[in-house]
Amino acid sequence: MRGDGFRRMAASARDWIGSTLLRQPAGGRGSLATIDPANYSAVETLRDGRGVEIRAFRPSDGPGLEAAVARTSAQSLYRRFFTVKRRFSQREREFFLNVDFVDHVALVAVAEEAGQSTIVAGGRYVVVEPGKAEIAFAVVDQYQGHGIGAMLMRHLTAIARARGLRELVADVLPENSAMLKVFAKSGLPMKKVNEHEVVQVSLKLS
Repeated sequence: MRGDGFRRMAASARDWIGSTLLRQPAGGRGSLATIDPANYSAVETLRDGRGVEIRAFRPSDGPGLEAAVARTSAQSLYRRFFTVKRRFSQREREFFLNVDFVDHVALVAVAEEAGQSTIVAGGRYVVVEPGKAEIAFAVVDQYQGHGIGAMLMRHLTAIARARGLRELVADVLPENSAMLKVFAKSGLPMKKVNEHEVVQVSLKLS
């Protein structure tokens, strides 16, 4: 099991929820052996026809990540991450920004807004024990309902499988039906357990 210090930092990922580009098919298929998580990039199409890039989080994305949090409603932050968090401590910033793409993998969804590339969603997983990682997502309110959560799920699943992981887990508030729906429609064998006012989800990769 992970140590107490790492457990606290990994759990804090729920607060927000991170050259040559690897182009992956929309479904995350292809030769998994060729996936380079740190340079991952894929172009997807939203349900309304707009394009969005799903790519690896970069240290320079810090300001964009905080801007995305600032434009996400308090209700969305609470339902998805158990707290309304607008600011990060230095320790949290270091955790979110220092992604090693081995035990900690983070992707962002980037859309064009007024000619600017803007982070509109993010997802990440953190390995909590050999073969198992905790996964979390967040989507800016304006972009909810367009399938971005499912896109992030597909791409993170592809990376996790390529890294040899066997299971993804998540704690979800019961009222967070959108996230539960993303997990249920992922195509992965899923187990749910109601525990202490949260739903513990387990998704088998193998």
